[in-house]
Amino acid sequence: MHAQLAKQVREAVLSGTLPAGTRLPGSRRLALHLGVTRGVVADAYAALVADGTLAATVGSGTRVPGGAARPQAALQRAPAWFTPPAPAPVDGPPGQPGVHFQVGVATTATLDQRVWRKAWADAARQPVSGDYADPQGEADLRAALCAWTGRSRGLSTTAEHVLVTAGTLQALNLIVRALLPPGSAVLMENPGYRAARQVMLDAGHHVQPLSVDEDGAVVTAQTPPARLVYVTPSHQFPLGVRMSLPRRLALLEWAERHDALIVEDDYDGEFRYGAPPLPPLASLDRSGRVLYLGTLSKALTPAVRTGFLLAQGALMPALVRARLLLDGGHPLPVQRALTHLLIRGEVDRHVRRTRRWHAQVRGALTRELVGLAPLAHLGGIEAGLHLCLHLAPGLDAGALTDRLASRGIFVSTLASHTFAGPEAQALLLGYAGLTAAQARAGSQEIARMVRATPGCPAPYEQA
Repeated sequence: MHAQLAKQVREAVLSGTLPAGTRLPGSRRLALHLGVTRGVVADAYAALVADGTLAATVGSGTRVPGGAARPQAALQRAPAWFTPPAPAPVDGPPGQPGVHFQVGVATTATLDQRVWRKAWADAARQPVSGDYADPQGEADLRAALCAWTGRSRGLSTTAEHVLVTAGTLQALNLIVRALLPPGSAVLMENPGYRAARQVMLDAGHHVQPLSVDEDGAVVTAQTPPARLVYVTPSHQFPLGVRMSLPRRLALLEWAERHDALIVEDDYDGEFRYGAPPLPPLASLDRSGRVLYLGTLSKALTPAVRTGFLLAQGALMPALVRARLLLDGGHPLPVQRALTHLLIRGEVDRHVRRTRRWHAQVRGALTRELVGLAPLAHLGGIEAGLHLCLHLAPGLDAGALTDRLASRGIFVSTLASHTFAGPEAQALLLGYAGLTAAQARAGSQEIARMVRATPGCPAPYEQA
């Protein structure tokens, strides 16, 4: 009770409710007024005198000293030199009920819960260290990731060339901050991954557009020099095309000529549907210019927040240093659980199940939309977890998106992914978070809306 009384008196003094010079009632009188013992008041006064909130003078009683009041707090605000950034260019979770063709998500419907729990139980049984982990990642996990990329993507590497990251965006942040000189020129696909572009801009680099066609990023003799180029060759984001082998070789030759680095973001390369695999850029690289980014977000779940970066030995120390100074490294329990899943082949089995699941959803989606020609045609259907519905000239993707949203069907467009030149009219349809029934219902509504567009344009002519 004495602590409660001291707290209330202190707040009254600090706020100025009891101004300087105020004489407090004697302990006996205040105790009688509050209905407590005199000892409670005496203890409270003693504590307040000890910390300087009150001053006691023999013969004059207890008073509030000068300077004890705290100045009236001003409205909380940031320093005058602070410039608030624009919102991060990422989509949040769906806020309305309906069918959401959300790009960048994964399904957990195919996750074997028994295996999942066993992996975490195995991680929990291992001894808890009082030391920090290796900022590059535990050796067992790096070795397991090497083996997995060898099986799934045909990449041959060693654990010394692997850095465990907290996903693709962290890997990009490490690269642009640890390896590039300030104000470097960076080439990025246009349209392209908007969050990756923002990472480059926030780091102070100069982003230049690299156009994309049906064979992927366009690399010619006129492609300007740069310190780094960022590409998504396995399934271009967002158009979904695959970079042809001649383009891959041309890009490697460009990097050699301009002494540049290449970031190869293989964000969903595990998922192909009848299309022959193309070799990753990293497997064709002979000079160590390719920085390969892999992730378990699509292969397993974004919940583990784990990816990896493959880099040549000369660059790895700078990347590891940057990771150490950023957050010290990846959580050990997460690494141990993932190591359990990888070395036992559980991730491979999960990917096979998930590939079959996504093939069914993709089939339900494309069956409804393929008949839209010549009003629209599908792109990016050979791989990945989203496709692109290209609209005929005269159809407005934004207006169509609004009409679909009014019907509970939520899609996105290329608008926020295009940072130079005209915006192509197309709908982005992510299907990883849907069931086949949801994809079928959503695509039927999309097809109906496209056909019902007022003033239907002339037949679409594919390039």
